Amino acid sequence: MIEVVSIGKRFRARDGRWIRRWREVTALHEVSFTAQPGQITGLLGPNGAGKTTLLRIIAGVLQADQGQILVDGVAIQQDLLRLRSAMGVLGDAKGLYQRLTARENIRYFGQLHGVPAKLLAQRIDQLIDQLGMAGIADRPTAGFSQGERMKTAIARILVHDPRIVLLDEPTNGLDILATRSMRDVIRGLKAAGKTVLFSSHVMQEVGELCDEVVIVNRGTVAAVGSPQAILAQSGQASLEDAFVHVLGSAEGLFT
Repeated sequence: MIEVVSIGKRFRARDGRWIRRWREVTALHEVSFTAQPGQITGLLGPNGAGKTTLLRIIAGVLQADQGQILVDGVAIQQDLLRLRSAMGVLGDAKGLYQRLTARENIRYFGQLHGVPAKLLAQRIDQLIDQLGMAGIADRPTAGFSQGERMKTAIARILVHDPRIVLLDEPTNGLDILATRSMRDVIRGLKAAGKTVLFSSHVMQEVGELCDEVVIVNRGTVAAVGSPQAILAQSGQASLEDAFVHVLGSAEGLFT
């Protein structure tokens, strides 16, 4: 389980009008929610809302200025290495080692996580089969399509069998077949009892996959609940309309 408790994060940014003048930008302010095991929690919000920053803080890549992240009741900064090993993190940068094959990329990350050689070989074979990678497993990743790169990146973060999975827009840029395959993988993670937290801009995807939705706008939580609850609260017929209504209400554009 992930508990996000009153997270705040600020950055210094150069003022666009003055080369040597800096201003403070609030990326996140008092963000709180919980992601449960065996559920899919979706982060939904416009560009610049703070979703990627929040995922990086949960993963321990960035440190919050205030608040804390609890993983199974333990603050992440208290036991960072152990808790990181319990996570599989697909960030916004999904680069692969292009001279290595897909299998070699996956094996390398399994070795970094200390997976024993025999178990690692089994896990790699399972993931290649599960993700339909048999035709690309032993090809260098240079020249892979976006879908092939994404499959390899997903296998790479799952090879150590993490109990918590963080995905930053995992279907971005994928074609229809690759998107369907990725959604099946996410459903499989839920069925295996994993805690799954992912960001997306695709309303249909969020509506189909998520047990809980956290709508983030300008660094704050604008709404939390199941897709059905958010529809009911907003009085809208579709999740897209509910999303627009929630954002508008948060900015005082709707009553």
